[in-house]
Amino acid sequence: MAENFTDYTTKYPKWDKSMKATHKILVPDMLPWHFSIIEEVLKLDGFDIEILHNETRSVIDEGLKHVHNDTCYPCLCVVGQYIDALKSGKYDPEHTAVLITQTGGGCRASNYMPLIRKALKTEFPHIPVVSVNFSGLEKDSSLNISLKLFLKLAYSIFYGDSIMWCYNQTKPYEAEAGAADAAREKAIELVVNKFKKSGYSKYKKITAEIIKIFAAVERNKERKVKVGIVGEIYVKYSGLGNNKLEKFLLSESCEPVVPALIDFVLYCIINVVNDRRLYGRGKTAAFVYNLAYKLVHGMQKKVIKVFEEEGSFAPPHDFEHLRTCADKVINQGVKMGEGWLIPAEMAALAETGVQNIVCAQPFGCLPNHIAGKGSVRALKDIYPDENIVAVDYDPSATKVNQENRIKLMLATARENLNK
Repeated sequence: MAENFTDYTTKYPKWDKSMKATHKILVPDMLPWHFSIIEEVLKLDGFDIEILHNETRSVIDEGLKHVHNDTCYPCLCVVGQYIDALKSGKYDPEHTAVLITQTGGGCRASNYMPLIRKALKTEFPHIPVVSVNFSGLEKDSSLNISLKLFLKLAYSIFYGDSIMWCYNQTKPYEAEAGAADAAREKAIELVVNKFKKSGYSKYKKITAEIIKIFAAVERNKERKVKVGIVGEIYVKYSGLGNNKLEKFLLSESCEPVVPALIDFVLYCIINVVNDRRLYGRGKTAAFVYNLAYKLVHGMQKKVIKVFEEEGSFAPPHDFEHLRTCADKVINQGVKMGEGWLIPAEMAALAETGVQNIVCAQPFGCLPNHIAGKGSVRALKDIYPDENIVAVDYDPSATKVNQENRIKLMLATARENLNK
């Protein structure tokens, strides 16, 4: 049977909806804050989902065996997690699939599917690769998501963002060790129970409850260095991709400030609208996406209002403000990779008192080097006190070197804080 799938470009196992009842789907841990909720939502919808948490060096080594080291580092991490997990013997290859999300943008991420199939073809030729995308890619292997499930996933992102946002403003200041982690677990349990009982759509009420859970944690009033984390979507959020950057910053007595995932979602949506405005492309698509943008941004504004009314934590950024910030530095037509979103987030962080920033990027990721590292000088012209370090992540970069570079940035940050 194996030879049927040796040509991974034209002959490969395809996902179909009947497999929902027979296959376990493995998902790389790209979004630790959000996937704990999304995993439960998909299970409630009948999918047998498992988020992979294998993060040893063997994961990177497996990735290097199957993906060229010049290829996108996130792809190497994702493939490494798949192969390492499948080699563990825990899964039945005849009834297992792997899942990846695709934005359809003009970067290497849109080519992950053939790379993953190539990696699987020798040892695991029967395992289908499932795509989650809304851009028409991989139509013969896409996970069919109903409108109802799509809305549930959107709510999951908002709740994951709120939990992440509150936790990072609580953990560095907790009076009792472990109290913020307990609050995090309590908040996740609250959200999952709302999905189980079909009360998930009352997002303003649920957001207020999440805030109250974290506000109940006793916090000291010690001043901490605040450090924003921006960059390519995978290394920005994934502990595997960024060598557990958030935990490192916490160990350095800092407050990590990680922008909301919903900003990236809105970025992807508005880019379609911008294509029409800037280049005259896709009239129908722009109309539909503009409606989606108004809906999601409207929800974001209401979430921000809840944070403002509760008053316990600084509110997340308004995406329209991010767009205004982008216009100060770069044109919104620059949309390859994370494009204009990276300098927009760095500007917005500076305007809300977060001058210290780690710009995390995969080594050799051209779009994000241009829009990330390449925008630093322009940003410093506007925000002279901004203290930015661009850190590359790839298989050969050592954690010690990365952390030493960040420590140099923190030394300056502490001097500024003491002033």
